[in-house]
Amino acid sequence: MILVWLITILMGGGLLAWGAGFINRSWPRWIALAATLASFSLFLAFAFSVPGIGLGQPGDWLAEYNAPWIPAFGVQFHLAMDGLSLLLLGLTFITGVLAVLVSWTQIRERVGFYYFNLMWILAGIAGVFLALDLFLFYFFWEVMLVPMYFLIGIWGYENRIYAAYKFFLFTQASGLLMFLAILALYFIHGKTTGNFTFDYPELLGAELPTRTAFWLMLGFLAAFVVKLPAVPFHNWLPDAHTEAPTAGSVILAGLLLKTGAYGILRFVIPLFPEAARDFAPTAMALGVLSILYGAKLAFAQTDLKRLVAYTSVSHMGFVLLGAFAFNIIAYQGVVIQLLAHGISTGALFIIVGCIQERIHTRDIGQMGGFWQKMPGMGATALLFALASLGLPGLGNFVAEFLTLLGAWQASILWTALAALGLIFSAVYSLRIVQRVFHGAPMAKPNLPDLNVREWLIMAPMILLIFWLGLYPGPVLNSADAPLRNILAPFAKEESSIGIAPEEDGLSLSLQKPETEKRKVINSK
Repeated sequence: MILVWLITILMGGGLLAWGAGFINRSWPRWIALAATLASFSLFLAFAFSVPGIGLGQPGDWLAEYNAPWIPAFGVQFHLAMDGLSLLLLGLTFITGVLAVLVSWTQIRERVGFYYFNLMWILAGIAGVFLALDLFLFYFFWEVMLVPMYFLIGIWGYENRIYAAYKFFLFTQASGLLMFLAILALYFIHGKTTGNFTFDYPELLGAELPTRTAFWLMLGFLAAFVVKLPAVPFHNWLPDAHTEAPTAGSVILAGLLLKTGAYGILRFVIPLFPEAARDFAPTAMALGVLSILYGAKLAFAQTDLKRLVAYTSVSHMGFVLLGAFAFNIIAYQGVVIQLLAHGISTGALFIIVGCIQERIHTRDIGQMGGFWQKMPGMGATALLFALASLGLPGLGNFVAEFLTLLGAWQASILWTALAALGLIFSAVYSLRIVQRVFHGAPMAKPNLPDLNVREWLIMAPMILLIFWLGLYPGPVLNSADAPLRNILAPFAKEESSIGIAPEEDGLSLSLQKPETEKRKVINSK
């Protein structure tokens, strides 16, 4: 039942904030902060109560709730949490609290409706990370989409309507392809077994012809690579980031992109392992293209917020590369990358928002010498720029090192090309620091440094990026059992064709297995 409360508190807080906005403009802020803190506190209490969490011991679901929802169509309200979703939920609630604080002084119009949308985006994201019924998963996928459309379209900047429409069309069209694939899987499994259900553990055992499985996988993958986003499906992201309010950009970078990666790990690969194996070389190529092309576009930007937006395209390319490498080392790198990118890029967007509030522009050409006037902000920006370029001791280094190490076992060529992205990331990251905080001082006087509220926002992000870089063990151990469950079919395939697994049991080549039917997957 705790899983239901994690979502319900956010939804209820959003409704209460919207109603309170008609009475007093300051109440919605406090209600939203109380709701996010309450959900976060409940989450922490649960996480610390699980025996062995952080030690890699739990192998099954840590918590589960299952009740009939629309039984006539086999739809259940099925939620579950394992070590992977636990980590992403932690990122969700931390980011949610920070997003509320970031919006504290920035949002002055329709405050109640703003916090309603913010809370429901967070609730939708939490639902995506918890849903084990595919119909329920799609429901939460749409719940997080519509409020983000309003967040960009109402509280965004000059071209907010265009950016909101573009975001909605890209994500909605790809989401409909996923829904069609879900329905096809539902009917095919139902006609084969007589059990019409959207339940994920049941559908894991569905037998599909190879060609059918491949097309259904592409339907799921369409929604996830657009949300990730991977080149050439990235076009919506820079506009959405540039025009969204600061909190919207933080949630986009920190959370919404992660739902695409989570969908690949949780649904695409376990439901369609052989089809995913066939598609792996193409997926890895798209990952490398995203790394290199995103870095090139980032360096070419003159809008500071757009520059940071393109870095997300580059960094999430490592996620796509690692997800289709099919070994535990790469998957550990993917998990750390999801967390580290959410923290470091979210922090950079917050810094961009702070600068824009002070000088009312995002044009890099009108910036310079800010370190003299805002040394605290300069030092913080330098830290997260160094994290973005992969400095050892910070979380992004661990993520990229593990991802490349694991991807090397799958494809030396794509890994070598992806490693070039580390050089390009150093170029655009240091460009941010040099052009904005060094050089000739900007003539505008009286630029205040980070205030108490802004330091309260940045402090936990600083601690977390150091923690991931210096002591990632608890995170890796918590995600180990779920990741090995995802990879179990591939280890079994290797054993079945006479290839002895390596010590980690999961280091594979990308050679197509010789079979025409999907194997039955153990849901545990």
